[in-house]
Amino acid sequence: MRIAFIVWEFPILSETFILNQIVGLLERGHEIDIYAEQIGDASKVHHTVEQYNLLERTYYLPQMPENIFIRLLKGILLLITNGYKDPKRFWRSLNIFKYGKLTASLWLLYTVMPYFKKYYDVIHCQFGTQSYRGMAFRWVNAPDAKLITTFRGHDISSFIRVKGERSYELLFKTGDFFLANCEFFRQRVIALGCDANKIVVHRSGLDCSCFPFSLRDLPADGTIRIATIGRLVEKKGIEYSIRALAQQAKITPNLEYNILGDGCLREKLQELIYHLNIGNIVVLQYLLC
Repeated sequence: MRIAFIVWEFPILSETFILNQIVGLLERGHEIDIYAEQIGDASKVHHTVEQYNLLERTYYLPQMPENIFIRLLKGILLLITNGYKDPKRFWRSLNIFKYGKLTASLWLLYTVMPYFKKYYDVIHCQFGTQSYRGMAFRWVNAPDAKLITTFRGHDISSFIRVKGERSYELLFKTGDFFLANCEFFRQRVIALGCDANKIVVHRSGLDCSCFPFSLRDLPADGTIRIATIGRLVEKKGIEYSIRALAQQAKITPNLEYNILGDGCLREKLQELIYHLNIGNIVVLQYLLC
């Protein structure tokens, strides 16, 4: 199959689950292209990005400004600078009678690929938030492709709190199939209006061969060292690991807990560590890549 991945940023170190899917499909003989809205830090990439020449397979879509006035001005500039390259495709993106809101919001215009000569069997949106790009991409660039969307977390939590429960109404009507990485997320997507027969759980698998077993013994000083790497946000539950360490330290004093990462809860977690009087065993560190 020929598959187009629609992502927010590429390359990005933290989204190994997307990278694993891309590599897995390539190894099974499928053709993959990546369409991203934002250029990632290409100076720090996983080795597989270079091994499979993924940057050569990556195309960057024009970013669409949040400000309506600026979006309109840049949209006009896009028409002037690129419209002549593929007039039929650009004018199709402006057909408000056929495509409604996606035309009026200029999503279609900002997704037109001039001189687009590729064919896809599947368009795979990574995160529901990219489904708007995915719908637009299909309608103006690859109308025969099946549209698949994977829901992974913030797209059915914080995004919905801001944008509303009907945010995916059009997607659920036009999308061909949906994936969620756990049953809880699947049920959440169904509650938002997705047909239960069109969504299945597809977990983010790990290649265990990348993590060979290594026998470990306690160091000479007997210290048990634990580490967490992740964003300091509520859903990661780091507050509870800190509280658990505080309880365990009463029984096992030779603990050391390093938390590597950053996020909006850094100050709150630091205060919790101070309040529990465990600053000698729990340390918040920035993750330096």
